[in-house]
Amino acid sequence: MKHWTLDDMPWAKFDPSLVDPELLRIVKAASLVEFNGGDYATYLCNVFDDDPSFQEAARGWAVEEVQHGAVLARWAALADPSFDFDKSFARFKEGFSIPVSATHSIRGSRAGELVARCIVETGTSSYYTAVADAAQEPVLKSICRHIASDELRHYKLFYDYLKNYLAREGLSRLERLKIGLSRMQESEDDELAYAYFAANAPAHSAFNREIYTSAYMVRAYRFYRREHVERVVAMVFKACGFKPHTVWQGMVNRAAWWLMQTKTRRAISKAA
Repeated sequence: MKHWTLDDMPWAKFDPSLVDPELLRIVKAASLVEFNGGDYATYLCNVFDDDPSFQEAARGWAVEEVQHGAVLARWAALADPSFDFDKSFARFKEGFSIPVSATHSIRGSRAGELVARCIVETGTSSYYTAVADAAQEPVLKSICRHIASDELRHYKLFYDYLKNYLAREGLSRLERLKIGLSRMQESEDDELAYAYFAANAPAHSAFNREIYTSAYMVRAYRFYRREHVERVVAMVFKACGFKPHTVWQGMVNRAAWWLMQTKTRRAISKAA
């Protein structure tokens, strides 16, 4: 099946009057993170150096990630003609990097690496779904729906390889859960904060992790609804080997929604 391209987006329907300026800020940041997919593919190909099938899949995944960055950047430039994507991306790369030279997974095993990749795709799929549901501007809504669909497919891709590596390496549900929780915590590390800084801060500004983490979280978390959080929990349960749609998941759903609201309130307080 042919993958969509930038030309498939309904650019003629772009309506500047419906652009949310706060949403625009996080779209700019997302364009930088997505466009950096090539570096992640390099890292994954190093970790899975003797698995040509996975390497091919990882490179194909990266092509789509880079396309996500390109389409978001194009929309952001329509919404704000002053947005210089190339300059912002160079600024991002200057301040944030991933271990592309690593030859072993930072998760301790290949199965652990694939658990972490599933967690990332869980987060991005739910994130773009939340933005698509919240966006009023029709082109952005279409873009985010396409990206969310891709991210869900990417989750399934990594999950299929995870099952293969679990059969070879073995990784308990508790170990998978620890990796999953650790990777979820990393969603609040320097990558997103620095991307927000690189895309939005005035020239010559200094990066402050706490300030820009809060600035990003205030804008990103406000789009989540309960059903988005519950979708995250279900996908994380599956990646970690737990049965979804159980009493336990219901309890985690409530806890996750409470935690999301709490973090949002804290971010608002810090931003103020």
